[in-house]
Amino acid sequence: YTLFSKVHSDRNVYPSAGVLFVHVLEREYFKGEFPPYPKPGEVSNDPITFNTNLMGYPDRPGWLRYIQRTPYSDGVLYGSPTAENVGKPTIIEITAYNRRTFETARHNLIINIMSAEEFPLPYQAEFFIKNMNVEEILASEVLGDFLGAVKNVWQPERLNAINITSALDRGGRVPLPINDMKEGVYVMVGADVAFSSCLREVENPQNQLRCSQEMEPVITCDKKFRTHFHIDWCKISLVDKTKQVSTYQEVVRGEGILPDGGEYKPPSDSLKSRDYYTDFLVTLAVPSAVALVLFLILAYIMCCRREGVEKRDMQTPDIQLVHHSSIQKSTKELRDMSKNREIAWPLSTLPVFHPVTGEVIPPTHTDNYDSTNMPLMQAQQNLPHQTQIPQPQTTGKWYP
Repeated sequence: YTLFSKVHSDRNVYPSAGVLFVHVLEREYFKGEFPPYPKPGEVSNDPITFNTNLMGYPDRPGWLRYIQRTPYSDGVLYGSPTAENVGKPTIIEITAYNRRTFETARHNLIINIMSAEEFPLPYQAEFFIKNMNVEEILASEVLGDFLGAVKNVWQPERLNAINITSALDRGGRVPLPINDMKEGVYVMVGADVAFSSCLREVENPQNQLRCSQEMEPVITCDKKFRTHFHIDWCKISLVDKTKQVSTYQEVVRGEGILPDGGEYKPPSDSLKSRDYYTDFLVTLAVPSAVALVLFLILAYIMCCRREGVEKRDMQTPDIQLVHHSSIQKSTKELRDMSKNREIAWPLSTLPVFHPVTGEVIPPTHTDNYDSTNMPLMQAQQNLPHQTQIPQPQTTGKWYP
């Protein structure tokens, strides 16, 4: 574990390859970098966030991760250096942002990766802790307690934490914010002795069956972890480096593999100009000629090869022509008759008629009279055989 010192200069750290590296970015240190500078004894709680990247690049190296939950918590750089970076100084630019005043401060972290005595450790085990987040297990005291529990179960001479990975980085889901649920974290440790019998219990057929049925396996040493760490024994991974066979295969050149052509040699600048006029004519003239020929053939078929009505009638039987002609004549007669259709008006539509006898009174208008302007009720005249209706008098007497 490394912390920034109070000296305003670059910080050098010397982690070992294959061993977990943790670097804490303390907010308290960067608070003194932002004006107005706090006086001794003053307490300020400005929100501060950090941005980390490899110098000259927009992101960090592939083996280095960074996490900061809130602007009011410390940031943590963690990861497992690889053997490829041994002897190469890795400069990490750390930029702190004060979210209240928008001031920034920058420092450099120089990581000098050293070679480990035994790298990698021959026996590695990866545990999945369900009740913790990655920033909780990164705390020195918590990680120390976990390594102590593993050491009691494994009994190795040398035990190192190799890597820590959040379950979210393995495709896990973000837990619901209920019942203090955690994301989960994978912790890989390595040792120099073979796995203990307790760790091998998870490989028993009975425990494998229980895991396939989503049941908790029976592990005798689980009680040594249960106090602080809830281990998912179905997700434990045991790797024996001494029994692994190298998967490297020599590449045999054959079908699908191009021969090595050496370095790429771009064409020289002195290229001759090319005339594309002939290519243009060929590209345009050939399709146009083919289209013109097809158009002429289609026009000849559609216009010059028509048989006509006379030839059609000559090839049609006479009885069929007679039937067709009779149908046409009948259709024409029916259409002519429908145009001269004349019918009498119904009695209900006459303007005036006798209410008793029903005698039709000739209309006072001609047939071409426009009845659309005719009033609905016309004044009735006293016609013969019409019943007289008594009319009331002003004196109170009735007269016929």
